Amino acid sequence: METFRCSVCAQLLFFDNSACLGCGSPVAYVPEASAVVAMRPVGAELVRADGTPGHYRRCANQLAARCNWLIPVDDQHSLCVSCRLTSVRPNDKEFEAMDAFANAESAKRRLIYQLEMLGLPVIDRATDRHRGVTFEFLSSRRRAVTTGHEGGVITLDLSESDDAHREFVRQQLGEPYRTVLGHLRHEIAHYYWPLLVLDAGWINEFHRLFGDETEPYDVALNRHYQQGPSFDWTGSYVSQYATMHPWEDWAETFAHYLHIDAGLATARSFGIEVGEPALSAGACAVRSDLQLSIAPMVRDWLVMTLALNGVARSLGQADLYPFVLPPLVVEKLDFVHRVVTSAIKSDVVTGDVLF
Repeated sequence: METFRCSVCAQLLFFDNSACLGCGSPVAYVPEASAVVAMRPVGAELVRADGTPGHYRRCANQLAARCNWLIPVDDQHSLCVSCRLTSVRPNDKEFEAMDAFANAESAKRRLIYQLEMLGLPVIDRATDRHRGVTFEFLSSRRRAVTTGHEGGVITLDLSESDDAHREFVRQQLGEPYRTVLGHLRHEIAHYYWPLLVLDAGWINEFHRLFGDETEPYDVALNRHYQQGPSFDWTGSYVSQYATMHPWEDWAETFAHYLHIDAGLATARSFGIEVGEPALSAGACAVRSDLQLSIAPMVRDWLVMTLALNGVARSLGQADLYPFVLPPLVVEKLDFVHRVVTSAIKSDVVTGDVLF
């Protein structure tokens, strides 16, 4: 996540800001500029305070979803490009669910922003039912809701926005991380799998690293929850859940790739650099004989997280990054990296692209 500056007073702006804390100017995210910028009211419209041409209005979900994204005034949509990807949401009168909905939408905006910055196109399922994606944010208070992906529809149980519930489930399942943003990164990986792997001709290498995805999913699911992972799973998988089925291994690895990409981008935008002794330790953690394209990225990430874990421990907190990346997991991350960069170069994902 990049950092931004107010064009009026140069105050630091964050991705979710709606007003500058320095000068009080209204600020908003302009999708076509991929930036949070200071705005100036002109009647019922907003224009950029730095003089860049364009007239905008706020997304209709400004209050319901705490959305700070803008829409060009000549756009007929009432919702921004992120909010209109959501096809199902709670009723406005479900107050607790609506608060969770706003949290989920905030996480989704970060996901959409990252996909845009990576260059992965986002296709609206409302205009392309075969290759598009949509989100359903549902409360499980009155119905059974299963977080997952099927046919371009990503469903999220909004109870995942509740800190106590999410922490309870995280401990029950032995997960190092369990966040709303992590869920969305995992499920978008399922959406991208046929587009980036199957359709793009990477299936043979996928089989070599992740296994045969034609194994019946329900059989794998039952086995996972009845027997659990093997005792030595940490040498081959990024998480316990990744051991369940090749599709879940792909999704967990893809989500982890997005974690690393976002973490490094944010650190760099703040000018954070880490030197010795973390530099040497991080370099030694990546096998040089693998000759992987992702090696510099993983090295930089391990260096950064060594320092961040040290800071967390000095504050009496758990490690910020409680993961180990063995060589096979790094190879899988490298596969994701090559698949993503290849797709960007070849424009393999086509359709009514929002970005």
